[in-house]
Parts: sequence; structure tokens; C-alpha cells
Amino acid sequence: MELSLARLRMLRELHRRGTITAAATALHYTASAVSQQLAHLERDVGTRLLERRGRRVQLTDRGVLLAEHAEEILASVERATQALEDAGESVTAKLTAGVWASVASGLLPDALTTLARTQPGILVRTRELAPESTAAAVRDGALDLSFVLDYSNYPMAWDSGLERAVIAVERLYAAVPAGAVPAESVRLTELAEYPWILAPARSHFGHAVRLAFQSVGVEPRIDHEVEEQATAMAMVAAGLGVTLVSDLGLALRPPGVDVVVLGDILTRTVSLAYRTNTARRAALLLVVDAIRAAAQEKGLGADTALPALTDTEPVPPPPRSDTATETPRSDRKGLD
Repeated sequence: MELSLARLRMLRELHRRGTITAAATALHYTASAVSQQLAHLERDVGTRLLERRGRRVQLTDRGVLLAEHAEEILASVERATQALEDAGESVTAKLTAGVWASVASGLLPDALTTLARTQPGILVRTRELAPESTAAAVRDGALDLSFVLDYSNYPMAWDSGLERAVIAVERLYAAVPAGAVPAESVRLTELAEYPWILAPARSHFGHAVRLAFQSVGVEPRIDHEVEEQATAMAMVAAGLGVTLVSDLGLALRPPGVDVVVLGDILTRTVSLAYRTNTARRAALLLVVDAIRAAAQEKGLGADTALPALTDTEPVPPPPRSDTATETPRSDRKGLD
């Protein structure tokens, strides 16, 4: 009897997640493809592994038994891969990393260019995911490593099965239409009446910003909800509102956007997450070192001191607009 590692991985995910749809999502397959492969696995082992209970599929006792062994088998394969990589004269590996826009554009180009020159045997592929989804994808084996975020006012819950390497500390700034805020720094209370462009509250970023407003006792006027910093800044450039942007996000800033130091210090820590049982993989650690060095080059290392703030006069809020999407006239300095 020969067992397919890919099919065992699907069985393991079904055991972990409870439904074929959830297993398929975690492994980036369609539900029908997972069902077909599990049917092949049943034929391979010559026994029923699944049974239907109403509209749901459930593992039989033998299915659970094989799924538990699949955990051990797949972990052994990973350890064997690590041993072979460690034993080689040069490090050779293919790794898949979870990213989002600002780290993909701000850190990876320099890091992967350096890695290609110094460690040509290491190939890093990337997959763009929402920051909220990357750690789970690492835990479930869909990714080898991934960027994750912690905000200074909203640290994420951490999975004990993952290790974390701190890569960078970013500051958040106010991004405003050119000329709208003439001061060198501004506080959230001074921006509360401006129309805001923010990520949804379900996201780490959107929730952290809302918490920051709550801490100073004001509620922002949110006219637009968008996922990406680049999209938000494009809307800022069009005069539709203000937003917050991180150090790495500044690389995505279009013309027509001023960046103003935020008086309410809000930072976020960028880390790389990887599974505990792969923490000593030579290739993975070389990738971590290369990305950390790229962050240091940009002045964003974890030990980089934040610039001191200076006190400024409050910035007066603009008049409120009657519509959420009114574009300012060219002679206006503030926002509608």
C-alpha cells in the first residue's frame, strides 16, 4: 500500500477543520478536488475513511486513526527535508512566504535580490494574503513563513505552535491631501472632524486605528472603507479624506499626498512567523536574516529609535461636507 502525502495532508486538514470546504480553503484547492482525492485515498487503503451525516462529511474511526498518523508522517517528512538541507554543502530549498502589499514592495525586493546573490539555492515564492490570515496559513502548513503584525495598542493573539522573529518597527503617520495640514505634526483629536479613509474594523489595522481614536475620546468620521494603504492614499490624493500610513506604506504614496507626523505615537511591529518544528531550518533562517537586514537598511530595525515629537499648535478642523464623496475645489486648502 502506497500513501500519497498530498492526500494525507487533505485528510489531516479535514480532521482539523471539520468540513471539506474549510480543508479545501486552507489548502487552496476546490472542495470537489479534495473530495475526489479523499475518495482515491479510501481506495488506496481499502477501507472507508469518510461517512455522510446529513449534509456533512465526517471521518470514520479508521479515518480518525489515519489522520492522527498523518500528523506524524507529515512531521517526519518535514524533519527529513530539514536534515537533507542541513547536510548539504550549500543550502537548497523552496519556501513559500505570506505577504501583503507594503512588505512585498518595501522589504522583499532588496531582501530577495541579496538572497539570490548570496544563496542562489534558496527560492522564495510569495502569496498575498490579508494580514489577519497569514499566521493561520503558516500553522496549517500552507505557508512556510509569513509576515504578521502587532500594533502597539492592539497586539495579536499568538499561536504557541509558531515561532516569531521581529523584523521591523514602523511608525504610523497621517496622510492628508497636499496643503491640508500645514503643521509639522498633528494629533488624532485635531483630525477627528476630517473625513477618514480606513480599513474595515474587522482588520487588525482598522481595529487598531479605531482603538486609538477611542483612547482619546473621539469618534472618526469614516466616509470610505478600503483594504489597502495604496488605495487609501490614492483617495487621499483625490481629496476624499485623510488616512494613516506606515513607514513601508510610504513607498506607495502618490503625488498630492502630504505625510504628517502623528502626535499620538502609534507603532506596529512587523514579524515573521514560522512553525516551531521548522525554526532551525537553515534556509528559513537565512531568509529571515535577509529580510531583517533589508529592514535595518531602511532604518526600521526593531532597535531603531523613533524620532522625537515637537509640540505644535492645534490644527483647526475643516467644515463638514453634506456628502461623503464631494471632491474639494482646487482653491481649498482643507478637506470637505
